[in-house]
Amino acid sequence: MIKNIIRNRSVAFKLILFISGSTTIIFLLIFWVTYKFSRDMIEKNVEKNAQNLSNSTVNKIESVLCTVKKIPENMTYFLENTAFTKKETLNLIRMIVKNNKEIYGSTISFEPYAFDKNSLYFAPYCYKKDNKIEFSYLGSDSYRYFYLDWYQIPRELNCPQWSEPYIDVGGGNILMSTYSVPFYEEILGKRKLKGIVTVDISIEWLREIISSMKILNSGYTFLITKNGTMVTHPIKEFIMNETIFSIAEARKEQNLREIGRKMIKGESGFVPFKDVETGKQYRMYYTPIPSTGWSLAVLFPLDEFMADIFRLNYILALLGVVGLTLLIIGIVLISKSITKPLHAMAVATEAIGKGNLDIELPPAQLGDEVGKLTESFRYMKKSLKEYIQKLTETTAAKERIESDLRIASEIQASMLPRIFPPFPDRKEFDIFAVMEPAKEVGGDFYDFFFVDTNKFCFLIGDVSGKGVPAALFMAILKTLIKMEAQRGFSPAEVFSRINNSIVTENETSMFATLFCVLLDIETGEVEYSNAGHNPPFICTASNGVKYVDVPKGFVVGPMPGIKFENKKMILKSGDAFFLYTDGVTEAMNPEEQMFSEKRLKDTLDKLKEKKTEDIIHAIREDIKLFVKESIQSDDITMLALRFKGKAD
Repeated sequence: MIKNIIRNRSVAFKLILFISGSTTIIFLLIFWVTYKFSRDMIEKNVEKNAQNLSNSTVNKIESVLCTVKKIPENMTYFLENTAFTKKETLNLIRMIVKNNKEIYGSTISFEPYAFDKNSLYFAPYCYKKDNKIEFSYLGSDSYRYFYLDWYQIPRELNCPQWSEPYIDVGGGNILMSTYSVPFYEEILGKRKLKGIVTVDISIEWLREIISSMKILNSGYTFLITKNGTMVTHPIKEFIMNETIFSIAEARKEQNLREIGRKMIKGESGFVPFKDVETGKQYRMYYTPIPSTGWSLAVLFPLDEFMADIFRLNYILALLGVVGLTLLIIGIVLISKSITKPLHAMAVATEAIGKGNLDIELPPAQLGDEVGKLTESFRYMKKSLKEYIQKLTETTAAKERIESDLRIASEIQASMLPRIFPPFPDRKEFDIFAVMEPAKEVGGDFYDFFFVDTNKFCFLIGDVSGKGVPAALFMAILKTLIKMEAQRGFSPAEVFSRINNSIVTENETSMFATLFCVLLDIETGEVEYSNAGHNPPFICTASNGVKYVDVPKGFVVGPMPGIKFENKKMILKSGDAFFLYTDGVTEAMNPEEQMFSEKRLKDTLDKLKEKKTEDIIHAIREDIKLFVKESIQSDDITMLALRFKGKAD
């Protein structure tokens, strides 16, 4: 019934009905997709911001705690290897408290009769009070420190421990946490516990750091210990009186209990969270503080970071209603001027649509758009078959080429090491690299690998040309270099052997510039050779950023019998190698100025103490700022390695 009514109505009615209806559906779909996409994007941004904020705060706390931990650990070394007098012991403790603002107090507490055979207790304690250094002796019938947690736990576990927060009545008399490190003496070839070295930090210091975090208008943070005790929280009654589990139990919040379990396990996560007091919805990111095993939670209010989405939806709805109204008015006006001549065209085009390309079209009586449309259909009728055939062939060919290039790009990217850090268990060095081809595939490449347990090889190369031929030549070079290097040859011997291998089949006279380094990760000795490549930089604490003294060397590939030279040098801990291709220094801005080696050296000089990943990313951003909107004309490849030395 409805179908018959619509069928008999005018074109204008049908246009208004179907176009407005379909437009409404499309608008609602766009509205829903926009809302979902915006919500997901904002939540991802909130998660990223929460992670960055949390990690920044944790790193700030961790940096102080790591510094604090080293002090008692270093003290135990001296106590185990040097016999201190009573006066020297007191001066040592006082110096530690005085020279370290993060430390509230410190003690060297000995086992019974261990320091003085006539004294059961000996635990001199130095602490800060009213901007002064105070001194007292721990140990009495009312303060038997042997049985307190800060002494007993590391004593029984034989390892350093952070204590749960506590008020040390008779000690510091403030809310603190203690890092305790046992030290020993050797008696008849056996290590025997001699005492415990401690440093105390004030919990108020942690509260000040955490309270300085600003999270929108109503966001907040809290900190729990490894047992779940609340150390900081906006509700003061919770602090040191409640655990996250007792709060969850009292309010029957199974979700909060599960979050608490994950937090004390040292996990990180981004989860929905309902405030236990107000019921307000939040998004919470939690992450551990590695040194203590405590966990920090950052909460972002859902209604505040979603406010922009609601505002955007209101604007979209208003624009949709206005646009739909204007669309209907336009359809009514236009449809009346085109319905009559279109009727004749409809009959003819129906036949064309069925494949009858010989039908006669009505004459073009006017020179308006309908008349031009008639002429266009007349031309279309003549060439439609040929055009469709060519279009089909062209589309298929283009799709094949694009598919091949996409696959080639993925294959080339998979050939280069992309997981960083590549060797998480090797602490002797830090390495990071990146390659960005100018086209779908490129001729630049880098590689690194262990030749044996202590010899680590890293290299960089630049093949002449771009595109698929350069990528294929690059793949061959990379494979040959790794094969020859792992057979134990020096960098110069590797270059000579691969040059002689490829030159006989290199009919196109392609060539590549290479720079290869062989690093002994125990001694820091490096052996390197150059095959016509840009001289890399070395960053040292004493000499800053300098060019590496490279040996002479011709490019690899165009002719046989080329000789290459090796050179050697010694890296100290903290020294860094920076390798790059000419795509970095020859990047052009709109004024056709090159990025240049001088600019690269100046940038490196500012970044020389950064992590290798930060160095690479910072230089890439500097290049982007320099070239602006200019199109990348050459592959950009960089590799940075910082030598740290053999871990003790």
